Amino acid sequence: MQFTRLRLSGFKSFVDPTELHIEPGLTGIVGPNGCGKSNLVEALRWVMGENSPKSMRGEGMDDVIFAGTEQRPARNLAEVSLLIDNDARHAPAAFNDDALIEVTRRIERASGSAYRINGRDVRAKDVQLLFADAATGAHSPALVSQGRIAALIAAKPENRRAILEEAAGISGLHSRRKEAEQRLRAAERNLERLEDVLTQIEAQMASLRRQARQARRYRALSGHLRRTEAGILYTRWRAAAEETLHLEGALREAEQRVAAETGRAAALAREQATLAAELPARRQAEAEAAAKVQRLTLARETLEAEERRRVETLDKLARQLKDIAADAAREAENRDDAAAALARLAAERERLEAEAARERDAETRAKEVLEAAARAANEAEAAFDALNQRLIEARGRRASLSSDEAAIARRADRLRLDRAEAARALKELTSSDEEAGAVEAAETQIATAEARIAELREAIAAAESETATARDARDAARETLAGEKAAAAAIEAEIRALEQRLTRSDDATAAAITEKIRVEPGFENALAAALGDDLDAPEDDTAALHWATLPPYESPPPLPTGAEPLAERVSAPPALARRLALVGLVADAATAARLQEALLPGQRLVTAEGGLWRWDGFVAGAGAPRAAALVLEQRNRLAALKKEFEVAANAVADAERRHEEMVRAAQAAEARELQLREARTAAEAELAAGQRARNEAREA
Repeated sequence: MQFTRLRLSGFKSFVDPTELHIEPGLTGIVGPNGCGKSNLVEALRWVMGENSPKSMRGEGMDDVIFAGTEQRPARNLAEVSLLIDNDARHAPAAFNDDALIEVTRRIERASGSAYRINGRDVRAKDVQLLFADAATGAHSPALVSQGRIAALIAAKPENRRAILEEAAGISGLHSRRKEAEQRLRAAERNLERLEDVLTQIEAQMASLRRQARQARRYRALSGHLRRTEAGILYTRWRAAAEETLHLEGALREAEQRVAAETGRAAALAREQATLAAELPARRQAEAEAAAKVQRLTLARETLEAEERRRVETLDKLARQLKDIAADAAREAENRDDAAAALARLAAERERLEAEAARERDAETRAKEVLEAAARAANEAEAAFDALNQRLIEARGRRASLSSDEAAIARRADRLRLDRAEAARALKELTSSDEEAGAVEAAETQIATAEARIAELREAIAAAESETATARDARDAARETLAGEKAAAAAIEAEIRALEQRLTRSDDATAAAITEKIRVEPGFENALAAALGDDLDAPEDDTAALHWATLPPYESPPPLPTGAEPLAERVSAPPALARRLALVGLVADAATAARLQEALLPGQRLVTAEGGLWRWDGFVAGAGAPRAAALVLEQRNRLAALKKEFEVAANAVADAERRHEEMVRAAQAAEARELQLREARTAAEAELAAGQRARNEAREA
């Protein structure tokens, strides 16, 4: 076996494409230590099928790829090609048609190695057998390294036998024998499995026969049941017809009774009309008598009322004296309560300011997290751009390989034409020979196999395109699924945060009536302004401060024109019905100020921003913070987020279904491509068999 050239690209220290010519005679490589002489020998062993990283002086097979320096970036793939002179036609039949054989091994980082012979994908075993048949290889004694001679001299008999077998060119037969034995054992296991399957099928056939007998019996019984049911239905129909005749007779008797009762009703109606004509005169007399009684009653009630007013005036004067004394005492108590309320409001103000500071700190931390997420997104986009650039380069290489494949196909077509011409000439020269039929049959087999290989090559190219499209769709579906999951996770995280915050707020006021109130979004401040701190009171009758459920007003005082009832925007317990009936919602502060004078006792006006105008002249601006409004807003936000989460969950489910469909489509496309490649391997084996038969026939 004569090596002619060695090409390296990205292999260890050979980052740039390098070509080494191996001319007839002795080719020597001279250089200082560390210049890469050993890398050339390792490249020869690697391209001939070496699979041990330690033999390549590395921890993993990816270490043979150029790892980069301070000036040059690392490479992601390495490739070594070895060109072999085959003028003597000593190569295996599958590769013996070409005068020059090119063996290429290519490795991509984290993706493994791939072998090709003359541009055709092959297995690592095919490459190892090619060199084993030529008495060489990655572990062959033909590669003499330091200490190898001493090891050969001191080798054991079994090791010397391996050396002699390799020198005799039969080392490849051992691998083929082992593979053949494995295939025979696999065939034996398949036969045993086939017997088991036949036994199962026979048992299933017996079961199916029993089921068939049961089905025939079922059909017979079903027919009998249908006939029986038909007889029963006919009997029921006859009974229903007889009952219909009986009911028709009863209907006629009832109609006769109805006619008699109708005559009696007409006579009673005439008698009623006569009595109704006498009724107005009697009612007139009754009205005159009632008027006389009413006048006398009013005179008596007037005298009694005058007497009661005088007595009440005396009592009222006495009560006023007592009320004046009580008012003085109550004013003193109110003054003390006002001082306590001012102290309580100051403490509440300090607490609210502390909560506002905590909210600002939380907002600052959220902004920092958002900025970190933005930086991570930018880094992910940069990585995506790098991967996209690699994809563009890979597609360019694929286009180049496709053009090379087309050129090889054209060359194969020319060779087939030349072979056909030579076959016709050979047929003319050997038309009288006995072996001509065998040669012609072998040529026919070769032509059929070549046509089959060409068809499979086109089908494989289409399958590769289909597989790439399916993988792209699968990756796009995976990205969509990740985006939908991220959106749903963000909504779920906000829901959990709101639930935790509301849970803490509810724990602070476990029985507050706020928990039972629902207000339309945008009107939380209006409700908080209308009820104020009263929202913190519960409905529990045992509490010192609570809401008692009273019946609503039968006719509440009407609100001023231009104000709509706030109760239409709120869903609240019955205990708040009276309070909400006296609260009106206006568009702005100007409208509220204009309508405040028309308010009746107990009524108040609010705006959506939280402004308050009461009947007694009290006014509260819209800018005052209210904890109850914040709780109501958070509850509305939580309800809206739950609806959004349902939509997001449905979107995630749809994306998962789409992703599963794309994964199944990609798996089907890969299986189709693998099936076509196996068929091409079988066709190549058939082609090799035809070539061997043709060569044997020609030699004969």
